[in-house]
Parts: sequence; C-alpha cells; structure tokens
Amino acid sequence: MAIITLTTDLGSKDFYQAALKGSILSILPNVNIVDVTHEVPAFNISYAAFVLKNAYTYFPKNTVHLIGIDSVFNENTKYIALRYKDHYFVGADNGIFSLLFDEQPDELVELNIMQDLKFLHFPLVDILVKAAVHLAKGGKLKEIGIHADDIERRMLLHPVIERDIIRGSVIFIDTFSNVITNITKDLFTKVQRNRDFSLYFRKSETITQLSWHYNEVPEGEKLCLFGISNHLEIAINKGKASGLLGLHLNDIVRVEFHP
Repeated sequence: MAIITLTTDLGSKDFYQAALKGSILSILPNVNIVDVTHEVPAFNISYAAFVLKNAYTYFPKNTVHLIGIDSVFNENTKYIALRYKDHYFVGADNGIFSLLFDEQPDELVELNIMQDLKFLHFPLVDILVKAAVHLAKGGKLKEIGIHADDIERRMLLHPVIERDIIRGSVIFIDTFSNVITNITKDLFTKVQRNRDFSLYFRKSETITQLSWHYNEVPEGEKLCLFGISNHLEIAINKGKASGLLGLHLNDIVRVEFHP
C-alpha cells in the first residue's frame, strides 16, 4: 500500500488538516496517510526539518513525504518534488530541504502542475497533494515537473570547535522537555578523543558523565546522553529539563575536555 506522510504547521483545532487529508483521499482512496506532526510552530522550517529528518528513515522505501510548512502562495516561491535515498519529498522550496538533507537530492524537479485558482491561497491541498499522489501511485518525477539543479539554501548555526572545547546551542525541545543541542555524537567523539569532559550550561550547571538511557540516574536528577537523533541531549529523569533547568532555544552550552 502506498504511504504518504504529513509534516505541517496546520495544528489540529481547525479544518485545515482535515481538508488536506480529504484532498489526498479524494484522489487516492486506498493510500496510507501517516501524520509525522501537525504541531510545527507556524512557518518554522528548522523545527520541521529536525522532526522529519529523524523520522523519515524509519519508513519503507518509496514513501512520499508531503511537507506543508510556509507553503502559502507567493509569486517568488517554487514548489518542488525530489528523490533522496529512495524516498520522495514534496514541498515549497523555502530552504527546508537544505536543512533536511546532508547531500544533494538524487533527482529534483520544479513542479509545473497547473494551479487551480480556487485553491490559490492553499496550494498545499492542490499542487502539492497532486504531486504527492502522483508519486505515491508510482509516477515519475519528470512527468510532473522540469529538471532543477539545486534547492534553496538555509544555514543552521553550527557548533564552534576549539582544541579542547565545543560551544554549541539548543536547537530543539521535545514533548518531554528534553533539551537537544546541535552537538552530534560524531563531533563529540572526534573532539573528545577518549578524554573526560564537563558540560556547562546556565552558568552554574554542570554534567560530567554521559548516560546510556534516561533511567540511569535517580528520578529528578539531570543527565546528558545521545538520544535517537544522535544529538547531545540534556534531560532530567522523569522531569522537564527545559523548564527546571531554564534552558530555551538558542541558549549556549559548552563542553570542555580535560587531559
């Protein structure tokens, strides 16, 4: 059965999400629709990219991932579809794909599907749905668009690396208030070189040991670990780290390695 995933900022209290799903089912009634999330903060492409990047690899090959973030009509916005590592992605070319992928797409087209004027303000249920359904049915990219050479580029804030220090920042806070930084496991290991470390944040807070899982420390105690995203997380066992530790998006964290 064909699969289309949805990642949007439509929320759940309005009719927009239902209209999106209804538009898909009207064309392809037997498709399996999977919600990644509809709770992305409005227009926040970096949030959406982080969520989808850590979710899409769990889906079967040839899954179609429909992205509805900042996709409202703009005469300067292109709508694109692409193939990347045996998955298909459809959305507005607003920079989100450069945050989502580590490499160039395997195939990329700018959509040339005719716009239905009655959906001019809501292309997500028109152009993007038609493209996603076409791909879910096994259609080719070249049948719905013209070849494109590149995607719109956005830059994320990267950690600053010194000889014995990594200065990173908070890039995501999950439902459990775990605090996720932009320090990856690969980067940490490369700079660490098997040395002890101290993780500093909020001036006086320090963690000096990596945990394998959240329950490795007593309830209410803080810890750090590399979670499913392979990014360094700061958490509290059975607690809300962001609120209790006063950590918010873009806050700075520092890892110092000791001889």
